[in-house]
Amino acid sequence: MTNAGGVAADQLRAFVERIERLEEEKKSIADDIKDVYAEAKGNGYDVKVMRQIVRMRKQDSNERQEMDALLDLYLNALGMAPSEEQAS
Repeated sequence: MTNAGGVAADQLRAFVERIERLEEEKKSIADDIKDVYAEAKGNGYDVKVMRQIVRMRKQDSNERQEMDALLDLYLNALGMAPSEEQAS
């Protein structure tokens, strides 16, 4: 192991190379995800809504309920909530 200024150069190089490989994999996966969204859009799906669904599915049930309650509260405060007639 080569030490330069108290740093194990070989170990450092190995860490950097691992990070670089993972960054390449991450880019490849991001490109794959982009392709799936493009395919869905080509089949008539709304990609913006799909992205929201993916975000929501990552949340646990309680977190999602809390977010929905806050959204309703804020919409009501801004006069943007649907009226009872429209909701029925």
